[in-house]
Order: sequence, then C-alpha cells, then structure tokens
Amino acid sequence: MIVFNLSCSQEHHFDGWFRSADDFDRQLATGLIECPICGDKEITKHLSAPRLNVSSTESTQQAPAESNEPQEVIAASMLPDLQAHMMAQFKQFVMANTENVGPNFAETARRMHYGEESRRNIRGRVSPEESASLREEGIETVSLPPGILLDEGLQS
Repeated sequence: MIVFNLSCSQEHHFDGWFRSADDFDRQLATGLIECPICGDKEITKHLSAPRLNVSSTESTQQAPAESNEPQEVIAASMLPDLQAHMMAQFKQFVMANTENVGPNFAETARRMHYGEESRRNIRGRVSPEESASLREEGIETVSLPPGILLDEGLQS
C-alpha cells in the first residue's frame, strides 16, 4: 500500500491509500477519488515522505533519504484544536450522509445485504456479538469513534 497526501480545490487535506501510484492515477482519471469532507472531485496530490509497511529489520537498514525540500508542519500545541475540528467535521459528514436506523442496524443491514431492501448509507448501534455475526455473513461494518452519535439519543 502507498499513502498520498491529497487535497481538494476547497483546500481540505486528507490521506489516500492506494495499491500503487498507477492505481491512484487510474482512480483519479475515472473520478473515483473525492474529498471525504465536501465531495469535491478536483483532487491534487502533494509531495510527501514515503510511508511503507516494512519489518523492523528492514526499517533499520533503509533509512529515508534526507530532503532539502520545505516540509509542511504545525505546532504541536495546535493538535487538540485540530483533532476537535476534524472530529466535528467527521461527525457532520456522517450525520449528513447516513440514515439513522438506531438499534435496528443489524436487521436493516441484513435486509439490504440480501436484497430485501434498497442499499443506502446507514448508521446505528450493534453489540460486539451482532457485529461479529454480521461479519461472518459477509456484511462489513465500521465502528465509529466514541462520541460521534452520543447527542442523537441512540439506544444500545
């Protein structure tokens, strides 16, 4: 896997994970890449240090080359504010782009998976056992970070 630093025309910055640089180019050319914040498809790839999955012995033998290029950085003191801002944007995106099915998530996901109901983006709550059961049936779910849906009054 390769990770690219990307941004949209609205200057939202995000990472994109791809099998290869060619895979990125193909997806960009066919309009498959979009900003996760605003949906913009005008995407720019920025220079970045390579991020590779290597074993610990390989990583000690292959130190990254030093670069004289300027780096984009922020002050560490900004991290809490940046994280709060990003979490708020993520929450807004989830709320605007998914339907709340609450405690009926597992049942609704199954109906959609088996073609008994139209597919759409849904959110809700499941127990760890329900999540494992869905996964066993080939229905993938993604756990949201804590606090994303707390103010919505979803019941466990």
